[in-house]
Amino acid sequence: MRDVRVMNEKTNQQIQEYVDYLLKNSDAEHPMWNKELALSGRSSKWNYIDGCMITAILSLYEITGEERYYEFAKKFVDAFVQEDGTIRTYDVKEYNLDNVNTASNLFLLYQKSSEEKYKLALDLVRGQLDDMPRTKEGSFWHKNIYPNQVWLDGLYMAQPFYMRYETAFRKMGKSSDVLLQFQNVEKHMKDAKTGLYYHGYDESREMYWANPETGCSANFWLRSIGWFTLALVETAQATDETLYFEKRYFQKLLENLVDALIPYQDESGMFYQVVDKKDAEGNYLETSGTALIAYAILKAVRLGYLMPRYREIGERAFEGIVEKYLSKNPDGTLKLSGICLVAGLGGKTHRDGSLAYYFSEPVVENEAKGVAPFLLAYTEMLRLK
Repeated sequence: MRDVRVMNEKTNQQIQEYVDYLLKNSDAEHPMWNKELALSGRSSKWNYIDGCMITAILSLYEITGEERYYEFAKKFVDAFVQEDGTIRTYDVKEYNLDNVNTASNLFLLYQKSSEEKYKLALDLVRGQLDDMPRTKEGSFWHKNIYPNQVWLDGLYMAQPFYMRYETAFRKMGKSSDVLLQFQNVEKHMKDAKTGLYYHGYDESREMYWANPETGCSANFWLRSIGWFTLALVETAQATDETLYFEKRYFQKLLENLVDALIPYQDESGMFYQVVDKKDAEGNYLETSGTALIAYAILKAVRLGYLMPRYREIGERAFEGIVEKYLSKNPDGTLKLSGICLVAGLGGKTHRDGSLAYYFSEPVVENEAKGVAPFLLAYTEMLRLK
């Protein structure tokens, strides 16, 4: 195995400046990294986009020990979490897995501050999972507005939180349910030929984007696979060692997926928006999915879930983003580009899961769905030092 790479000081300094720039220009009502919010013109609400960014900021706090990161994150979260544990703008009955993810930040806040409101808020969000609508085989619907549908994104949005809550507060009581969610995805959404996973699955086969035989969408969207890769790492991390089968199952699924991704890694180190269609007109190297994979691999190696030889895959992915998409504006401020704004299936617009659809979504800069995993990968690079 070759020597571990370490970020050069120039890159490290650039990223530190970039973080300072983002925090200086953001608060809970005006997060500059939430482009969806800015484009919608709506008021800020409890959402996974900001949640991912707060996760990254808390990770910076953990690795650097700088209290300013913790204080920013706490102030941001406290704009939503009330003293009685209710969460402003959060509605359990929306039954949206995306809304679960943000609550993962409450574990650290509760541990550090011992403020009871965080535990009450954790209980509130955990209660959503008890009543989530499910497929006949027991998988959570991605959202109440998407009946019978499982999306890869949703595994990250809910399962690490679910397992972590069960481990911390319920003696792993529902760990078998967490396992089931992944087993169903492996059964229905994994492509036997490539080992990659399709973005979505419709148990009813009624959606126009679903294959009438398999129920799966048509393509391998990078960011959804990135979310799923990270879901495996963080769910395994939240799984107690006494659950030997479950923990090893997540790790093996992770190793198989990373092995499946390696042939599609570009010489730049990055991955393409649609993973296996490098030469398709309109395809491009995409930041958010690449960063998620980089972070997941680097973290998995550190935790011992992947062999050290996989580290190079994560390092090359991170470095590829820095080289291609981290640059300066004319005024000297930094920007991170190459980020797909959003991609989904169905809905009010005709999101059919085709190549043309994935290539048509806006590509933006400084958006948290790319920035947050990039900063998380950065924290793993810092740990290598």
